[in-house]
Amino acid sequence: MALLQIAEPGMSAAPHQHRLAVGIDLGTTNSLVAAVKSGSAVCLPDENGRVTLPSVVRYLSDGQIGIGHEALAEQPTDPLNTVSSAKRLIGRTLADLSQEAHYLPYRFGQSSHVVEINTRHGIKTPIEVSSEILKALKTRAEESLGGQLTGAVITVPAYFDDAQRQATKDAARLAGINVLRLLNEPTAAAIAYGLDNGSEGTFVVYDLGGGTLDVSVLELSKGLFQVKSTNGDSALGGDDFDQRLFCHLLEQLGLSQLNDQDSRLLLSLARRTKEDLTAHEQTLIEAALSDGRQVRATVTRQEFQELTRHLVQKTIEPVKQALKDAGVSKADIKGVIMVGGSTRMPHIQQAVATFFGQTPLNNLNPDQVVALGAAMQADVLAGNKTAGEWLLLDVIPLSLGLETYGGLAEKIIPRNSTIPTARAQDFTTFKDGQTAMTVHVVQGERELVSDCRSLAKFTLRGIPPMAAGAARIRVTFQVDADGLLSVSAQEQSTGVQAQIEVKPSYGLDDDTITQMLKDSMANAAGDMAARARAEAVVEAESLLDAVAAALELDADLLDEAELTAIRSSIAALEGRLKNGTAQDIRAAVSALGASTDNFAAKRMNRNIQRALAGQSIDDI
Repeated sequence: MALLQIAEPGMSAAPHQHRLAVGIDLGTTNSLVAAVKSGSAVCLPDENGRVTLPSVVRYLSDGQIGIGHEALAEQPTDPLNTVSSAKRLIGRTLADLSQEAHYLPYRFGQSSHVVEINTRHGIKTPIEVSSEILKALKTRAEESLGGQLTGAVITVPAYFDDAQRQATKDAARLAGINVLRLLNEPTAAAIAYGLDNGSEGTFVVYDLGGGTLDVSVLELSKGLFQVKSTNGDSALGGDDFDQRLFCHLLEQLGLSQLNDQDSRLLLSLARRTKEDLTAHEQTLIEAALSDGRQVRATVTRQEFQELTRHLVQKTIEPVKQALKDAGVSKADIKGVIMVGGSTRMPHIQQAVATFFGQTPLNNLNPDQVVALGAAMQADVLAGNKTAGEWLLLDVIPLSLGLETYGGLAEKIIPRNSTIPTARAQDFTTFKDGQTAMTVHVVQGERELVSDCRSLAKFTLRGIPPMAAGAARIRVTFQVDADGLLSVSAQEQSTGVQAQIEVKPSYGLDDDTITQMLKDSMANAAGDMAARARAEAVVEAESLLDAVAAALELDADLLDEAELTAIRSSIAALEGRLKNGTAQDIRAAVSALGASTDNFAAKRMNRNIQRALAGQSIDDI
């Protein structure tokens, strides 16, 4: 998606400067952040050495938020306040979810514009949930790299539409991240493979993640990455395999009307079973439900493969369409790059190998390859490498157009057009004397507007009154390197013009984001105060323990007045620990320190005397 980068005069990085930029794979199941260090892209680990961050956010009863592994661990016991797979919801509405919504353990709001999830912290959108994950990755990166980030390249499924892309960008903005580029996940994988292996030729990237399927056909040649076509399904992924096994277990065990906690427990067991069957021929499921019932079942790999065969076949259809759109055959494909944790399933590997007649490429970690490619691109966009070391030519996944008379969709930019791009088309008025025209922007492949996704509407006013068909209005569509759209309309005889940056109603408007950022900053101040107080408490408790131990050993060194002063200072500090601010506690710590200075000196003298007792000057 990134084209040749040209720095403004005086803006290129000096040779000794290294701007901190990262690649972020914001995944359905897990997310990662990577950076180029010492010339190589690496995924950045957390303090426990784990590079993956489960894409799970839990809203806790004390007002705090749990993210990642700790949230995932508590998901079975608190499903209504623990949100996972937000990527499948971002940029969508409840109407879009249709059949998916019934098995998600959330209490949804009634908004027709954006998915709302009711939690103990109030209503949360997938954008807000995703922003918490991005914040955690940003913090990890800055701690690992030792400074503030210049920006990040964030990857999205190639088949994400404009609303989903804009919502992802909103989440990054809410997390305080400067987005250098939204990069299609298959393109990021191709960067990692192309640069690491020096590959050339026509390749297919088959990317099956937790919630999305992407298939892209790319031409790789000496630093040129040209996407020839893309296809996929933004609502098909590993979650669907989990759900199929979950339903099978319900039938097999005769379970019905499970509560939210038990449903989430059984779904997590289904996911673990799927992962176990990648390495083993069978696995045993054992668990206790909340009502005391015991769950016990054995699932074989063959049984699981039969259950999900239709899902595997469903992933092959977009492959066929992508090849057709690119004008290539299976025989033209030099290699198939496997991306996404779900490609580890043996029957996925087998299905792809059988279809193409060759063993897929999986020598890079399928979980990490997208983040690594994004990091390489971020390093270039940040100015750490000479611009133009490689050129990316990406495509738009779905056609963009507008509504014409009769509710028809007129395509302006057809799908699989290389981006960035700009195209214009002339239209005219329908009625005599018409002085205004409403431009309704839509996205999709269907002929009727009602079957496409509405992106935006704006009105061009000031058209000179003319006979129907006499006015000439030029509508221009521009798609930037992130795949985001702006549209303008101009009446040619007068030059009157109107334009809009398409901000889909499926994201958040600027006012909402601004308010969220204000709230975030307000909470950040509160968080900093809470952290300062916690640090002061630790310091105070350590001092109290030390003074108590000293008094137990050497209180006889003090006269009554000194002892009373110290005990008074101890009581004052203990009082501050209950309800004082960080400043109050530190002041009380200082007071106790001052009241024990003389005691400390006396103890030191006693210890020196003890150490010297019985020794001659010559020995010393």
